[in-house]
Amino acid sequence: MALMDFIKKQFIDILEWTESGDGTLAFRYPMAGNEIQYGGSLTVRESQMAVFVNEGKVADVFGPGMYKLTTQTLPVLTYLQNWDKLFQSPFKSDVYFFSTRQQLDRRWGTTQPVTIRDKDFGAVRLRAFGNYAYAIQDPKLFHTAVSGTSARYTVEELDGQLRGLMLQHISDAVAQSGIPFLDLASNQIEFAKQLQEATAPEFAKLGLALVSVTVQNVSLPEELQKILDQKIGMGMVGNDMGKFMQYQTAQAIPKFAEGAAGGGGGSGVVGDAMGLGAGVALGQVMAQQLQAGLQGGGAAAAQAAGVAAAAVGIKPDEVMATLEKLADLKAKGILTEDEFAAKKAELLKKLV
Repeated sequence: MALMDFIKKQFIDILEWTESGDGTLAFRYPMAGNEIQYGGSLTVRESQMAVFVNEGKVADVFGPGMYKLTTQTLPVLTYLQNWDKLFQSPFKSDVYFFSTRQQLDRRWGTTQPVTIRDKDFGAVRLRAFGNYAYAIQDPKLFHTAVSGTSARYTVEELDGQLRGLMLQHISDAVAQSGIPFLDLASNQIEFAKQLQEATAPEFAKLGLALVSVTVQNVSLPEELQKILDQKIGMGMVGNDMGKFMQYQTAQAIPKFAEGAAGGGGGSGVVGDAMGLGAGVALGQVMAQQLQAGLQGGGAAAAQAAGVAAAAVGIKPDEVMATLEKLADLKAKGILTEDEFAAKKAELLKKLV
């Protein structure tokens, strides 16, 4: 019976694996009770590595190349089996092939906003997404930590874990980058670099190398997006306060025009024209007022404020809105404390 079993055995003399492009990371060669022929050949292609496992223990690891399986090419396995140096009989061992090519375009993204700390705004919520690429770097570690004895292990089985690792380190990446929250959207390359550096050690624990990370989009909360839009507008006019006020006035004209048209009793084209004219007049007065204040022309600013109140009739809520805008400019360092105090006093007179 033992002789018949021996005759029925198939002795494997060629070990190789051709990837099928189906996302396989680890592939166990189908032994089916067969043994490997002594002196047989092992072919490991570029972008592959092979691991011999004997009785549950990793014995030998082979990189790309063609090997003749003898005691010279299987030193660790020979030691574990206690073979004589002259052995020439078939042997039993599990052989695993690993794909070491880059796994490209793996997606990561925040399903829910991630709360991070920012030096300017405190706690803020961030949404971001992008992609990353990785490759098996240490097949022995990957075998023992991830794929194990699976006949086939794929990228899909690993995606959820890796995506979680990416999201887990977003806060660390933002903190390490030192990039202000409002500038993240325009510094995506640096953000991606810091995210890669923060996450790579976790990938290494699984026998993987995090090859690249890209950030395709960073979404800011709506209220901070408005501030970013204002900052971009300021960048377009530089440090010229007159031009900045013209920019702010241009943004406010539609609202003033709506208010004037609605409250003036006009309708149709006539009402629209009246509203637009009032908005333009107020915008010109506001620009002249702030510019005169910054240049030290207190009398001219007061006169301009009087003209604005008489010509347009600013309502109390509009005065408060203007105060809030001036306070924001002071907080950003655009207005000094004295300049803000002077404008505040002038505006508060309108409430008397």
